[in-house]
Amino acid sequence: METDRRAVARALAGDGTTTAWFEELYAQAESGRATVPWADLEPNPLLTAWTGRARPAGPGRAVVVGCGYGDDAEHVAGLGFTVTAFDIAPTAIERARRRFPDSPVSYVAADLLDLPPDWAGGFDLVIEVYTVQVLQGPARATAIARVASLVAPGGTLLVLARARADGDDPGRMPWPLDRAEIEAFAAGPLRVVTADVVLDGERPPVPRWVAEFAG
Repeated sequence: METDRRAVARALAGDGTTTAWFEELYAQAESGRATVPWADLEPNPLLTAWTGRARPAGPGRAVVVGCGYGDDAEHVAGLGFTVTAFDIAPTAIERARRRFPDSPVSYVAADLLDLPPDWAGGFDLVIEVYTVQVLQGPARATAIARVASLVAPGGTLLVLARARADGDDPGRMPWPLDRAEIEAFAAGPLRVVTADVVLDGERPPVPRWVAEFAG
């Protein structure tokens, strides 16, 4: 059940205002004491559906935010991009490298809230899948700004996240984003191309944002 899969992650996340807990979760998962609830060991189906419609293709530079075990990054690399994939958890990065030993993806340990300065505006395609939704408060606002800062002029940002209507109780982690939070990715030079709510294949279905932004 979802509650069982997410229990450890929720306990470690606390109020969602820090990112240090990700490494503890991945470390516990490595030793069999926990499950990483978003690690399905396959590319996110909403990502693969979007790439099938939008048909983004390299050459170009892409970055996958909070890459976990690497499945989304490998999918993007298969589109012809030169891919950097980062996660704050070194254990996740090490696992991704073991899973894909011959991969062209550059797997890097980095903190979304404190990115390398030379990454700013450096990527033609930016993929954010379910990272911001496990943060709250100032950490969420900073994460949104940092994700947007990665997009190169003329580039594309795809954001996938749980969705909620304005004013709805966000409930427990993962905390869904409302429309204002999704549109906050467009602060600065980015503009909203589409921001649609779709129902996924879970039972019961979960509403999720599929939002595309252009630089």
